Amino acid sequence: MSDVTAERAIPDTPPAEENYLTAGTSLASWLLTTDHKRVALLYMATITVFFFLGGAAAVMMRIELVTPQGDLLSDDAYNRAFTFHGVVMVWFFLIPSIPNILGNFLLPLMIGAKDLAFPRLNLLSWYIFVIAGILAIYTLLAGGVDTGWTFYTPLSTAFANGQVLAAAAAVFVAGFSTIATSVNFIATVHLLRAPGLTWLRLPLFVWAIYATSIVMVLATPVLAMVLLLIFAERAFGIPIFDPLRGGDPILFQHLFWFYSHPAVYIMILPSFGVISELVTCFARRRVFGYNFMVYAILWIALVGFLVWGHHMFVSGQSMLANLVFSFLSFVVAVPSAIKVFNWTSTLYRGQIVFDAAMIYALGFIGLFTIGGLTGLFLASVPVDVHVTDTYFVVAHFHYIMVGGAVSALYGGLTFWWPKITGRMHPESWARFAAILMFFGFGFTFFPMFIMGFLGMPRRYHIYAPEYQIWHVLASAGAVLLAVAYLLPMGYFGWSLFRGRRATANPWGATGLEWQTSSPPPKENFFAPPVVLQGPYNYHPEHAGPPSLEREPHEPQGGPTERAP
Repeated sequence: MSDVTAERAIPDTPPAEENYLTAGTSLASWLLTTDHKRVALLYMATITVFFFLGGAAAVMMRIELVTPQGDLLSDDAYNRAFTFHGVVMVWFFLIPSIPNILGNFLLPLMIGAKDLAFPRLNLLSWYIFVIAGILAIYTLLAGGVDTGWTFYTPLSTAFANGQVLAAAAAVFVAGFSTIATSVNFIATVHLLRAPGLTWLRLPLFVWAIYATSIVMVLATPVLAMVLLLIFAERAFGIPIFDPLRGGDPILFQHLFWFYSHPAVYIMILPSFGVISELVTCFARRRVFGYNFMVYAILWIALVGFLVWGHHMFVSGQSMLANLVFSFLSFVVAVPSAIKVFNWTSTLYRGQIVFDAAMIYALGFIGLFTIGGLTGLFLASVPVDVHVTDTYFVVAHFHYIMVGGAVSALYGGLTFWWPKITGRMHPESWARFAAILMFFGFGFTFFPMFIMGFLGMPRRYHIYAPEYQIWHVLASAGAVLLAVAYLLPMGYFGWSLFRGRRATANPWGATGLEWQTSSPPPKENFFAPPVVLQGPYNYHPEHAGPPSLEREPHEPQGGPTERAP
């Protein structure tokens, strides 16, 4: 069967009983589902709640920082606000967002599988995540924590106020959800690929989720171990980190950052996969240097475990250790640079379509490039000593983690929204939100580079008056950023009821997920696909801009066949 005939055998709008959204409409059918697509939507709802809870804490801080004096929040309340913001945004939004939402929904579709390898484990991981989130909310309602999201000792074990153990328990429990999901993804990629879908025919999004899952499985137990040590010292007085009783507080930093620097790549690697899919589709060109992109993803996952010490240049470690970690930090920047170069080369001479998803992707590249280049400043020991614990670090972290990850998440949701819901969103509003997010983010966080270089310490809410102008600019930018974050909630919600029905492949893309109906049937495909060629076969003769109703040139990897 030819690729055209195979595609047209799939109805654009399947019968209601074949739609995964209408397979069961009761609350129990959702709460007890083992369908990876429904579990992804459960994660989407939960993670969205935490995103706005963490964002509310950020709003409180930005309002407080408009003036040099503590007008709104007390010292203790401010400490608890930035701790809650950090804990929620890192462990309940940034780490799970793309893997648990887009990864859950798309991974089986992209490899031609009916579901994940362990569907019940997938649902269980969501319930564990919900329990962890309830513990996190409890810490806020019970008074909060004032340690910061890093839980540094001996502050967290001897001197901190608030619900330290409850907050640590929330992160500890969330780790079980992370590991369960990661094991599921790894097994799925190894065992359930469609016939003909070899390793070097996998979409880059699948490679990114696979590499992220490996990092999660290897790194998360280290975090669990260090949280248990905090519990042992704080609850039972076992001398582990307390220097007055022979403990070593620097040991905590080594253990924490051995997990937390790979966690940076847990947050950003899935974004690389999303952006790769968007750039190649809307440039109508095959990804430049596909093999190098794969190797760069794996390189980041490996070398990311070797650079934790660059967070500790001022902790008292030896100068030799500082130089080694500085060198490795520059080395790990190379694969990230390869990715930016390859995305740019993919865009070169492409028939670029500036739809909203592509604007999000271009915004990601801009924000990630700024964040990555400023990371090289922090990898240099002399510069890092100067800007350690200043707003320069805050700006760098947010450009990479928040600017990059959120742009990729919104870009991915915009791109795959027709596949998830079967409805088209209003393109003009989505473009406006994408542009506003890029500029709002710049106005919010770029001033922090300047004030950090000038010496403004982070985590202070009472500061010298000469920094006020920069804080006012940042707070004004945060208003724009908040609008950009809220807009998609409006137009996505509108599309569910008023949006035009989507065809199977509204963007003219080549992935396997676009070779089934929108939204997909419960078991993803009407007939199992067979892949015959590599990914991203956008040919020059088909390079024109796709219309919203355009059918694909060739499916994932070129022509596919349907197994009988």
